[in-house]
Amino acid sequence: MHQIIKAGSTIPFMRYRWWAWIISGLLVLGSIITLSVKGLNWGLDFTGGTVIEVGYSQAADLPQIRHTLENNGFGGAVVQSFGTQQDVLIRIEPRDDIKVQELGDQVLRALQNDSANHVELRRIEFVGPHVGDELAEQGGLAVLAALAGILIYIALRFEWRLSLGAVGALAHDVILTLGLFSLLQLEFDLTVLAAVLAVIGYSINDSVVISDRIRENFRKFHKGTPEEIINEALTSTLSRTIITSLTTILVLLALYFVGGQLIHGFATALLFGVVVGTYSSIFIGSSLAFVLGVSREDLMPPEVEKEGENIEPMP
Repeated sequence: MHQIIKAGSTIPFMRYRWWAWIISGLLVLGSIITLSVKGLNWGLDFTGGTVIEVGYSQAADLPQIRHTLENNGFGGAVVQSFGTQQDVLIRIEPRDDIKVQELGDQVLRALQNDSANHVELRRIEFVGPHVGDELAEQGGLAVLAALAGILIYIALRFEWRLSLGAVGALAHDVILTLGLFSLLQLEFDLTVLAAVLAVIGYSINDSVVISDRIRENFRKFHKGTPEEIINEALTSTLSRTIITSLTTILVLLALYFVGGQLIHGFATALLFGVVVGTYSSIFIGSSLAFVLGVSREDLMPPEVEKEGENIEPMP
C-alpha cells in the first residue's frame, strides 16, 4: 500500500531555503572579505615566539603582570593562568635582538622587581617562525583532507547530490568560523585548529543522519514530491538534532566560562561551529541536494536479477 505524507504534520523547511541561501551567502561573502582584509590573528604556535612558564608563591595578578611586561618593553605579551592561580604562562612575540635565555632572565627580573610574591622560572621554550609556517600549512592540509575524505565517504554511502550538499554545508561552517575569528581578531592557535576539525566532525554527523532519513523516506513514501519528502525527513530528525546540539552547547558553555584562558578559543570555535553546523545541516545541505534535483529514482536500491528469472521454460 502506498504511504502518503500528511502535509500538516511537517515543517516546510524547503519553503525558506532561498532566505537561508541569501543570509548564508552574505555571511560567507563577508567572511571571505574579512579574511582577505584582516586575516587571522595567528597564535605563537604558527608565528613563532617564546613561551615562559613562571610560578608564584601566591595567587598571581594577571592584569598587573601584563602591565609590568608592557612597561619593560614586552608589549603584546599573552598572559594566562596555567593549571592553578599560582602558575602563569607568558607568550612573547619573536624577538631577534635578544637571545632566548636572556629574554627569560629579563622577564623574570621584571616580575620579581614588581611583585611581593616569590617568582620562579619553571620553563622556557622557543618556537621558530619556520616551524610555525609548517604548522599553518599542515593545518590547512588537514582541513582539506578532512573535507575530501568526507566527500568520498558520503558519495560512497549515499548519492552524489547528497554528498555535494553535505560538503557544501561543511565548507559553509568552516568559512564562517574562520570569518568570526578574523572579524574579532581572536587568537588562532593549534587548539582552535583542533576545534575547527571537531566542527567538521560534528556537522558531518548531522548531515549523515539527515541524508540517511531522506534516502529512507524516498524509499518509504511512494507518493509525495521531493520537497515534501525532504521536509518530512528534516521534521522527523529535528528533535534529535536539537537535543544533541543543546547538550553539546551546555558542555561547551561550561568549558568557556570555567575552563580557563588556554581553551577559551577552543570553546568559542566549537560553540559557534555547533550553532552554524546545526543550521547548515538543515537549510544548506538538504536544500542544495534538493536544488540539484535529487529524486526517488536516484535513491532506490538497484534491482538484483534472480538466478534463472529470465530462463524460458522448456516446451
